[in-house]
Amino acid sequence: MSQPTIESILQEKRLFQPPAAFSQSAHIKSLADYQRLYEKAKADPQTFWAELAETELDWFQKWDAVLDWQPPFAKWFVNGKLNISHNCLDRHLTTWRRNKAALIWEGEPGDSRTFTYAQLHREVCQFANALKHLGVQKGDRVGIYMPMIPEAAIAMLACARIGAAHTVVFGGFSAEALRDRLIDGQVKVVVTADGGWRKDAIVPLKDQVDKALADGSVPSVSATLVVKRTGQGVLMQGDRDYWWHELQSQVSANCPAEPMDSEDLLFILYTSGSTGKPKGVVHTTGGYNLYTHITTKWIFDLQDTDVYWCTADVGWITGHSYIVYGPLSNGATTVMYEGAPRASNPGCFWDVIEKHGVNVFYTAPTAIRAFIKMGNEHPNARDLSSLRLLGTVGEPINPESWIWYQQVIGGGRCPIVDTWWQTETGGIMITALPGAIPTKPGSATLPFPGILADVIDLEGHSVGANEGGYLAVRYPWPGMMRTIYGDPDRFRRTYWEHIPPQDGQYIYFAGDGARRDEDGYYWIMGRVDDVINVAGHRLGTMEIESALVSHPSVAEAAVVGKPDELKGQDIVAFVTLEGTYSPSDELLRELKQHVVQEIGAIARPGEIRFADALPKTRSGKIMRRLLRDLASGVEISGDTSTLEDRSVLEKLREG
Repeated sequence: MSQPTIESILQEKRLFQPPAAFSQSAHIKSLADYQRLYEKAKADPQTFWAELAETELDWFQKWDAVLDWQPPFAKWFVNGKLNISHNCLDRHLTTWRRNKAALIWEGEPGDSRTFTYAQLHREVCQFANALKHLGVQKGDRVGIYMPMIPEAAIAMLACARIGAAHTVVFGGFSAEALRDRLIDGQVKVVVTADGGWRKDAIVPLKDQVDKALADGSVPSVSATLVVKRTGQGVLMQGDRDYWWHELQSQVSANCPAEPMDSEDLLFILYTSGSTGKPKGVVHTTGGYNLYTHITTKWIFDLQDTDVYWCTADVGWITGHSYIVYGPLSNGATTVMYEGAPRASNPGCFWDVIEKHGVNVFYTAPTAIRAFIKMGNEHPNARDLSSLRLLGTVGEPINPESWIWYQQVIGGGRCPIVDTWWQTETGGIMITALPGAIPTKPGSATLPFPGILADVIDLEGHSVGANEGGYLAVRYPWPGMMRTIYGDPDRFRRTYWEHIPPQDGQYIYFAGDGARRDEDGYYWIMGRVDDVINVAGHRLGTMEIESALVSHPSVAEAAVVGKPDELKGQDIVAFVTLEGTYSPSDELLRELKQHVVQEIGAIARPGEIRFADALPKTRSGKIMRRLLRDLASGVEISGDTSTLEDRSVLEKLREG
């Protein structure tokens, strides 16, 4: 008998066509063009990817086979040789792009720097030689614990250049979280800064590194390299610590890119597990280079004149794929911003767009909801007319936030690409192509060409239109993770054995609930472990949250289930209000009734708790797992190293 799937209860009928002028100049110009590409890739995925690899990237040596698939382990472009740093830098130096802006950086206090491709190449070569000077060799691991400054991207590209794998740890992590990741990755050298600016305060990064390395607790680390950013005093240990600028001045700017095997380790990136220790997601060189390159080009419709800004941190996969590797491989101009919207400057993102003439803007639904709460006066006071394309990443966006983003930020003229993907997938998997695919607010739309996505039940069978199920991928793709570092069994269990293989075909289990509508559009319903089972109905959290946020008083909502003797589970909603509204019993009743009107009585929250803020990861995802523990009155368990602000949790506990 088929396992129960997730019921879909959200109905959204609005449809937005790509603007005709946008489609005319787009890389993919029409729905028919998309469908041709998709069918071609589906019929023969290996030829599809091989043709792109040949035309889009530089190779030092061609591959012997496109794909070696020993489920669940894949090798792409077997025995091919290339270097991602070469594809991001060197190949542009023989073209007019040599003197084009590669990286525009804006510091939180208002300082800024711009690097052309030639200048960025020189910096990367010098830093690669600095790493070599410290004994870093091909195959070693380098830890990067940095603020959002150009040196973070330079360090990544320098590691890739000499064949040392990087593991970037987000600069907001504690010393303990940093230590765990350095030990697991057997890191040889750590690159950091004295500090970085965030929300008008200095984040003391070097101090955290010192704590992480105290008493020889990470014996593999032999040296640290420190960038002088904020200028506050730091302790420099004579035999271990080096200033970046001093070492840079002593080395040559000539460093040829190391020919790397397509399957050589490029980086390890740690993603939090729901329990226990974080998972070290492994990405390799060739397939990842191709996948981030082509998704960046087609999804953001990158044109040579574009200034492109992804607001993520380089400590997350979004920063790796869509600030550094994807844009630079395309010869684009990519923007990095050090700071965050804050009380002293709530409109700082709009300042950056106005100052640098940003054309493509890619941010998270969490940020969009925060902007809505701050009020329209901030974007309305800036000139945002340079924008031509908007994107969202990180979690499903509720339709009302989508509409606000499209109208207030995009002036009603910019298509929106709502992208679904994961650290594990390496790049975007389900998305609109902005010149080709009509969009529906709240839907990630259609799979990227070459991605054989499906919505299935727990036995691996496809479910019908508008039936909720589990998001899965039925065929390997070049950007996919290769394993969990040091734990191939966990990789197999977590992603490939959740759904039984069909006729020997392994299925990648994404861990998200989804439905596909009558047009084949995908609607992501949230993490499967966030599903609520109410009186036998399995409801996805995203749809109930969207209903709540569509009420004018609600800025943000998170919905979880708590045990209920009668119904199995009851719905508990945590809600933050727009600035002009205050909690009241009347508003509580009104919100419950609003959900009933929007969705139906089955989705009525049993309990609504008002909150000043919700517990989030540092990449902006709401940690519903912690809210579930709070709602159920149990002790909070599992990995909390990615939690941004612990005081939020304490306030919710007290409330």
